[in-house]
Parts: sequence; C-alpha cells; structure tokens
Amino acid sequence: MPIFQYTATDQTGAQSQGNFEAANEEQALTQLAQYGLTVSQLIPLGQPASPAAPAATDKKVAKKKAKKEKAPKVKKKKKKSKGGLLALEIGGGPNNEDISIFTRQMSTLVHAGLPLLRSLEVMIKQQEKKPKFKAMLEEISEKVSSGGNLSDGLAMYPKVFDNLYVNMVKAGEAGGVLELVLDRLAQFQEKSIRTINKVKSAMIYPSVIMFVAVGIVTLLMMVVVPQFQTIFEQMLRGAPLPAPTQIVINISELFSTHPILVLGGMFGTVGGVMLYKKTKIGAKTFDWLGLNVPAVKDVVGKSNISRITRTFGTLLSSGVPILQALQITRDTLSNSFFINAMGNVHDSVRDGEAMAAQMGRETVFPTMVTSMVEIGEETGELPNMLTRIADNYDEDVDNAVAGMTSLIEPVMIVFLAVAVGFIVIALFLPIVAIIETIGK
Repeated sequence: MPIFQYTATDQTGAQSQGNFEAANEEQALTQLAQYGLTVSQLIPLGQPASPAAPAATDKKVAKKKAKKEKAPKVKKKKKKSKGGLLALEIGGGPNNEDISIFTRQMSTLVHAGLPLLRSLEVMIKQQEKKPKFKAMLEEISEKVSSGGNLSDGLAMYPKVFDNLYVNMVKAGEAGGVLELVLDRLAQFQEKSIRTINKVKSAMIYPSVIMFVAVGIVTLLMMVVVPQFQTIFEQMLRGAPLPAPTQIVINISELFSTHPILVLGGMFGTVGGVMLYKKTKIGAKTFDWLGLNVPAVKDVVGKSNISRITRTFGTLLSSGVPILQALQITRDTLSNSFFINAMGNVHDSVRDGEAMAAQMGRETVFPTMVTSMVEIGEETGELPNMLTRIADNYDEDVDNAVAGMTSLIEPVMIVFLAVAVGFIVIALFLPIVAIIETIGK
C-alpha cells in the first residue's frame, strides 16, 4: 500500500510527524483520526513535498521508517475460520457477565473522549486471563483499524454479539452517540443478568430438597429395606405381606439387583424429556406449560413482557427503525407464543396499523401493557413508556419469583414427607402383624 507522510497534532496539542501506510488518502486520514491525531498535512511519499515536510528520496528507507513510525496495529494471533470467525482452541467464549463488563467499560472510555481504537487496546490488555475473548477483541480492533466500523467487527461474532447488540451499536455510530448507546446496552445487560441470577438463586433451595429426597429414598431402598426383608422372612415364615410392604420390597429388589437399569431409567427419562423439548411439538408444549402452570406462569409471562418492552424501548431510543426493532425484539425471545405475537405485531405495523391495536388482539399481552403502549404512541413517548413498563415488570418478576419459591418449598417438603412416610408405614405394617402373632 502507498506510504503517506503526515504532520499532525495530538489531543494535548503536541505536534508530531511520521509516515503511515494506507490504501488511499481518505483511509489514511480516517485511521489517523481514530488514533486521536488532527492532520494538518498529508503527502504521498515520492511526490514533490513542501519545505515543511520534505519528501523521502530513498524508497527503502521510507518503507523502513514507515514501519517503525506508523500507528501500532494489533497483530493477529489466531487464524480466521470460514465466515470470518476465529478458530480458537482455548476454552470457552466470553459469558454474559464478560460482555456486560466490556460494554460498561467501553462506554466509560468512549464517553471520556478516548479514541475508539485506543479504547479497544485498553480492553484487550485487560483480557490476559481470557485468551479467547482477547483474541476476539484483537480481530475486532483489526477490523476497525482497517477502516471498518465497530459494528462490522462485532458482527463477525454473532454468537457473542447478537443482532440486538450489533444493530444498536450501528445506530449509535450512525447518530454519533456511540457512548450513549453503549451505556444503554450496559444497563440492559446488567438488568437482564440480575433477573436471571435471581431466578437461579430462587431455584437452588428446591433443587437441594429434590436432591436430598432422591438420596434418602435411594438409601432406604438399597440399605434399610433389605434388612427388614430378611427379618420379615424369618419371623413371618412365608406369610403374605401387606400390599404396601410388598410394593416397597419389590422396588428395593429392583434397586439392589439392577442398579444400572434403575439409574439408566432415571437418566433416560430426563434425557427423553430434554430431547422432546427440542422438538417443535415438545417446545410448544413446554411453552404452553410455562404460561399456564400456576406460580410458574407469572414468572414466565412477566419476564417475557419485561424483556420485550425493555429490548424494544432500548432499540427505539437508540434510533433503530421501528420495523427492524420489532424484528430484533422477536428474535431475542424463546417462548413460541410470544414469538408469534410479536410477529403479528410486526406485520400489522408494516401494514400501517397502530402497534397497540394488534397487541390488544394478542392474549399474551395484558390490558395494562396495551393501554400504556397506546398512550405512548399517541403522545410520541413510546420509548420512554416502554422503559417504564419494563421497570414495573422487573419488580413484578422479582415478586413472582419470590412467590414461586415460597410455593415450591412446601410442595417439595410435602413430597419428601409423603415418600419417606409411605416407606416407613409399609415397613411397620408387618411388624404390627408379628407383634400380634407373638401376643397370641
């Protein structure tokens, strides 16, 4: 590529000179601006130069000097696979918390006036313990340094930076408000992570109770019941056992003689349910259960509405067109009933109908949400109204999770009590018969 000699001033006002390699003059100016330099003179080497910036006469010296003095580029450390994605072999990719922290820090750096490339370099240095994420950021920095936009670099990793993220950054770049969009993205991700963590925390106690219940029942079946069975055979001498006792003993013998079969059946059942959930019918069944099972339906319904309104509101406030925002919002959902509803809303808006009109015809949207969206459309404050709805539903999700937890806990305890109680009663019924026989 051609080499240009430049004279420029940095953000502190200090003047600097050097050589820079670029495809053309426009790209050279763009790249130098990304490094925070204000160019006052730019001359292709080999052409007549002004006295203030004499041209280099030796081409080899010029190239050598340009290589030393040009702005540093981040070197590629990994090869690209097909489709422009990195073929990395180190661990897993960044998780949601890593992306949230990256977005928040990038927002802070860009808001402080740091050039985009310099901000990326700072973020790369912070990823020493996350080599895969570091390599991804290096590739994104390469894309930006070669004249591309940040959104173009992020789009190379759709599994890490989804459509929502990429399109919001693209809108921020187009409107010159990248730092504001990054701040909104960071807030959105932080609230989503908090909600997910609350649901996970709420499920820890019921999961522990279920694990303990399975462990206790397995211990009783494999250790305690066989000992009672030996006693019954010696004392009753072939007399028939009560039906509950016989059921427990049969289950115990199955545990003792075919443990692999029992474990295989347990894991097979769980695996079968998971495979069924991945099918189209199974996914729809679980989606329906999530919206109709008591206690669970409040969490699923309200969390989906919160996600829809916050995502859609964030996209609109960032300057994304409404039809594109509706499509992106639809793509972020996982419940098929809400996906279909948002698809219908998208089609109605495309046909010129008000958004609230179609939402009112969808059963998944409460009347309150539809009414507030209608008011937002009438007043021209739809993004702010959607954000308020999301804030309200975030609180409702917290309350719904607490309510679901408070209901699950006694249900699990009752289940454990019934299972253990049935085994104990079944074992004591023959003992009562033995005592009666001894008494006679």
